[in-house]
Amino acid sequence: MRINFANLQLQYQKYKIEIDANIQAVLNKSNYIMGEEVDDLERDLKVFTGAKHAISCSSGTDALLLAMMAINIQPGDEIITTPFTFIATAEAIALMHARPVFVDIESNTFNIDASLIEAVITEKTRAIIPVSLYGQPADIDAVQKIANKYDLKVIIDGAQSFGSTYKNKTDSNLGDISITSFFPAKPLGCYGDGGAVFTNIDEYAEKIKIMRVHGQKERYQHKYIGIGGRLDTIQAAVLNVKLKYYPKDLKLRQEVATKYTKSLEGKDLILPFVRDNSTSAFAQYSIRVKNRDKVQNRLKNQVVPIAVHYPVPLHLQECFDYLGYKRGSFPVSELVSNEIISLPMNPYVSNKEIEYVAASL
Repeated sequence: MRINFANLQLQYQKYKIEIDANIQAVLNKSNYIMGEEVDDLERDLKVFTGAKHAISCSSGTDALLLAMMAINIQPGDEIITTPFTFIATAEAIALMHARPVFVDIESNTFNIDASLIEAVITEKTRAIIPVSLYGQPADIDAVQKIANKYDLKVIIDGAQSFGSTYKNKTDSNLGDISITSFFPAKPLGCYGDGGAVFTNIDEYAEKIKIMRVHGQKERYQHKYIGIGGRLDTIQAAVLNVKLKYYPKDLKLRQEVATKYTKSLEGKDLILPFVRDNSTSAFAQYSIRVKNRDKVQNRLKNQVVPIAVHYPVPLHLQECFDYLGYKRGSFPVSELVSNEIISLPMNPYVSNKEIEYVAASL
């Protein structure tokens, strides 16, 4: 049996007629930058998320940069986040010449452990970036309570969690600013790079809109130092189709996750945990296993595609040596990074495929 990990080809075939028509419409108009399709997407993103402002941009990484630029992060500022995530979270902090300050994760959700945040706050701390890892929001109330106490900003890194909820609010409608990624393999992905920034604060929204076009409010009149961070019109055209069907696809992802859990219960595995007050977009269905190398080889022999998100936590990456962390600094992140495996996850994983994966573990 051949199983496709993300199955982007099947999704394209399902929506091919509409996607092709939307792309062709952009080609016919040749309005490749900030075309009307971008406006349409941003309008529909606001409706879907409930956020007052939705600003599309060139990637999830640029979304993080724009968010930090909006709250005026300066060189030497400290931003608290998790070491167990994709590098873009801390990379963006470093690119702002700020300092990532890591806090270990919860062993069940793999998200930042809010009970550890207060101990690392200093006079240089300016913000907290909780990551909604694998699709589930962090304990936002706990994070926000600390942020309010110390007058810190909260930026939600929702690169993997578009459409997830926390206490019935979408992940994109939490914190001072929230971001997401439309990288092709994300739950809602385009056909290249793309992202979005969400906020309910008018000042931030206005600043982000200006900064994504090199800081210019009017052509060749530059108010801020910005970036070339616009979403291409063709990518917006693709997303306009896929967003229309996203509620259905998101529900299917969640159903696949439920079936995985039911099939894997009773095995010597640690399965995904989702809090009762939250939902997950299940960007990944990630489990913890003992003797990962042995399990990986067994799955490889059974032709089951898997991935490891993430094998080396950020505090042990060479590029962050200057932060001074060492092995043992964040024991939960280190343990999980040695045990984590992501199974095939997309809306179209069949019952037979789930049974096959379960039998192979």
